[in-house]
Amino acid sequence: MQNCLIIAEAGVNHNGSLEIAKRLIEIAADAGVDVVKFQTFKASNIVSSIAKKADYQKENMKYDTNDSQFSMLKKLELTHSDHIMLIEHCKKHNINFLSTAFDLESIDMLVGFGLEQYKIPSGEITNLPYLQKIGKLKKEIIISTGMSTLEEVEDAISVLMENGTERKKITVLHCNTEYPTPMQDVNLRAMLTLKQRLNTKIGYSDHTLGIEVPVAAVVLGAQVIEKHFTLDRNMEGPDHLASLEPDELKAMVNAIRNIELALSGNGEKEPSSSEIKNKTIARKSIHLKSSLPAGHIITEQDLEMKRPGDGISPMQINEVLGSTIKEQLPQEHKLSFKDLK
Repeated sequence: MQNCLIIAEAGVNHNGSLEIAKRLIEIAADAGVDVVKFQTFKASNIVSSIAKKADYQKENMKYDTNDSQFSMLKKLELTHSDHIMLIEHCKKHNINFLSTAFDLESIDMLVGFGLEQYKIPSGEITNLPYLQKIGKLKKEIIISTGMSTLEEVEDAISVLMENGTERKKITVLHCNTEYPTPMQDVNLRAMLTLKQRLNTKIGYSDHTLGIEVPVAAVVLGAQVIEKHFTLDRNMEGPDHLASLEPDELKAMVNAIRNIELALSGNGEKEPSSSEIKNKTIARKSIHLKSSLPAGHIITEQDLEMKRPGDGISPMQINEVLGSTIKEQLPQEHKLSFKDLK
């Protein structure tokens, strides 16, 4: 089974600090994820001055009384030089760098870094100019589908393909854009609908609390898992509350890799190499309840089934019943066909 690509979403959980961003890279690398992802945007390009914060942003930033989305995002921008330093830090720690562009100018910035993979966030799935620009890159694309209908996702895929991206290069992530997502709103089976209807690779971008849902998504066939993480869930910021802390991120990665191993068999129901040695220990053979003299004809009352299982199988009891003992045998003797005539 091909390993699921695990993306640790640092997003804006660096709180505008390059040092925190670097620490997040180190934590992601230590957890064993494949990719650490940030967000690339210019606040003035993506939000108007009058746009209000989302409810979850207000809740997660309760100490920031300014209701402006612009004010919040402006503090979370990463500069061109910040990106260069983060990319170098990823190389140093042997982890892949990825970032989500939220505007056309930011796409150009990421192109300048020579990225081979691009992530489309849920909010841009109805942004035609954005989709056209990404599609023309003809690169590997991962697209989140929070807040979307199936028809909107199909339209977005069509735009990408009309602009040059091959379907085989597109991975569609089922997603719910509420932070944190209530369990009853996950609708994880929709991921399978996306696979069936779109004929693309599928995955899951998770905003629930905990690690159960992304692990379940892998069981259902997710080829990409994306999950927010943070240094500390109690930090001030829009996404910290719905993020994993370092130990939890590591636990999620371990759980996913274990699930992949568990799913990696050939599908045949047969003894595994590790359990064959236990067959004789756990199974039973036909034994004698008491000592029997030579010439005794065996009845069911003479027999008992006991471990170990390296003698005559209880499944062959009918071949034993009515047989004659060749010579006297002791109590608890493990029968073999050599004892019988």
